[in-house]
Amino acid sequence: MPRAVVVGAGLGGLAAAVRLRARGYDVTVFEALDQPGGRARVFHRDGFTFDAGPTVITAPYLLDELFALGGWDRREHVELIPVDPFYRIRFPDGSSFDVVGDEERLLAQIAAFEPRDVMGYLKLARHAERIFDVGYTRLADQPFHKLSDMLRVVPDMARLRSDRSVYDAVAAHLRDERLRQVFSFESLLVGGNPFRTPSIYLLIHWLERKWGVHFARGGTGAIVRALVDLLASMQVEVRTGEAMLEVQVRDGRACGIVVDRDGRACVERADVVVCNADPSTVYRHNVPAKWRPLVARRRLRESMSLFVAYFGATATYPELAHHTIVMGPRYRELLDDIFTKRVLADDFSLYLHAPARTDPAMAPPGHEAFYVLSPVPNTRSGIDWSSAAPWYFDRILGALESSVLPGIRQRLVSATWMTPDDFARDLRSADGAAFGPEPVLHQSAWFRHHNRSPIGGLYFVGAGTHPGAGVPGVLNSARVLDRLVPTPQ
Repeated sequence: MPRAVVVGAGLGGLAAAVRLRARGYDVTVFEALDQPGGRARVFHRDGFTFDAGPTVITAPYLLDELFALGGWDRREHVELIPVDPFYRIRFPDGSSFDVVGDEERLLAQIAAFEPRDVMGYLKLARHAERIFDVGYTRLADQPFHKLSDMLRVVPDMARLRSDRSVYDAVAAHLRDERLRQVFSFESLLVGGNPFRTPSIYLLIHWLERKWGVHFARGGTGAIVRALVDLLASMQVEVRTGEAMLEVQVRDGRACGIVVDRDGRACVERADVVVCNADPSTVYRHNVPAKWRPLVARRRLRESMSLFVAYFGATATYPELAHHTIVMGPRYRELLDDIFTKRVLADDFSLYLHAPARTDPAMAPPGHEAFYVLSPVPNTRSGIDWSSAAPWYFDRILGALESSVLPGIRQRLVSATWMTPDDFARDLRSADGAAFGPEPVLHQSAWFRHHNRSPIGGLYFVGAGTHPGAGVPGVLNSARVLDRLVPTPQ
């Protein structure tokens, strides 16, 4: 039986392991951290359960498909709970907007903001659906390792005006600035600035309209645990605490990896090596210089990073939505500070995750578990987070206390955080980016790191390769492998 090793037990790596095993490979997964999950790992503190990373689950059919490959029914192992509203967006003037799947409810809220934008939204939604039909349905699980793959879709992209940014496409249909923010912010969920991310990423809006937004009971970590159990039933071992040191290459082909096992360098031979790791980091630090592909030596512009704080409260906030976006006073200017100037602004926009609104078991009885996320510049900014993190978290608490969490300072317990430095150190992400290369036009599809490396037998899944970040993106990157990795004879 030919052997495949998967480096990294994030959602993309676990999905790749399931698919490779189902196709007949002997598979072992190696994870550097002390638990599987990667960005989707879990923190347990003082009776609270905190998902470290992704909290928005869409396109559940991708998970159903994975479990079915191992002979399991996903519903018997992971319960996905629909979230309504998808997001509640709160503006500085006190107004709010609930993003929901029901078009009638959406239109009623739009009419309350700006009646003339009702027809504009209907046109925008149809445009997003057409983009989805091309950018997701036809392309999300297709490889883009040849230039001809890209040239084949150029006519469709031109017809859909993919040269425009997400914000410009939205602004062409809507007048109210608040509504423009409501329907353009979603590109930030994959690390993209809506003012320069191509409008093909409007497909996210239709993807959520089509399949809804879900929360896994027990948190995203419950999905990771179930996938690890599924792999165990398929005789696939997930080894934690074993970091890859090097991709071994012989005659231009990957033939295994070297891992750090309790301080010893151990060789793991393989016919196929799949990296669920940042391709920029792998090429720069884990591939021998002699075999480093020329195309991989170019420095891509990495996405923004995140400051994420995890904290609990000794009270509940039943009026909260599961997902709340607290918009700051600036939109374009704040994003320019983050993506272009790379400075830590005095103001911020925040995403607040309150999982106990859907699953009370995420916090002790009578308590609330929170995760607040602030987009910030990546490590190329030079910000000293060891000194900046405490006062930045304090300012975030102040903003939340004055908007959606009254009295939170007096009720605060069990606070910790992640900074761009943690993304760089723990997740080995280039420039401490939270989402891999920034999803601009010249870093998407064929221009992104390819799923199949020029080094034979080496493949990539995850946020850093095609189709990109987000849970559907990384799960689809594993689907791409089915079209690239040869089936064992």
